[in-house]
Amino acid sequence: MSRLESLTVGRVVGEVVDAFTPSVRMNVTYNSDNQVCNGHELMPSTITARPRVEIGGDDMRAAYTLIMTDPDAPGPSDPYLREHLHWIVTDIPGTTDASFGREIVGYEIPKPIIGIHRFVFILFKQRGRQTVETPASRDHFNTRKFAEENGLGLPVAVVYFNAQRETAARRR
Repeated sequence: MSRLESLTVGRVVGEVVDAFTPSVRMNVTYNSDNQVCNGHELMPSTITARPRVEIGGDDMRAAYTLIMTDPDAPGPSDPYLREHLHWIVTDIPGTTDASFGREIVGYEIPKPIIGIHRFVFILFKQRGRQTVETPASRDHFNTRKFAEENGLGLPVAVVYFNAQRETAARRR
């Protein structure tokens, strides 16, 4: 299954973003050894620190905006806070990682309480260095609307993972 197909099967394409053509490589890794792969589960205990987000591309002069959201907040059966915003970094130079960008919404650790949540990383190519508006709230964030209001267009890369609350029985 291709990356784009797995995004469609996971309802990321449709619920969070429109169909797009991936054109930039993006690797997201927690704790240097937990790489984010579409639909794979990561335990909350392994995602307590900000991830390393490496961006490919072929032009160091290109700038990117990274968004991380949870479209299943507070729970997948009734996601009335959809989407919950976890992170926004802008002005990330191509061929580097998100630590070189400008963080406009600080990283919030994923803490799923009810059910299995999808945590989605969306990468947009900016038209150049630009001012991106800071959202008023983390709750009820809308990736499509944010991209439209800031002239970002369609994503160039998207990846997501699943996570659910760790119970005593699952922590072995």
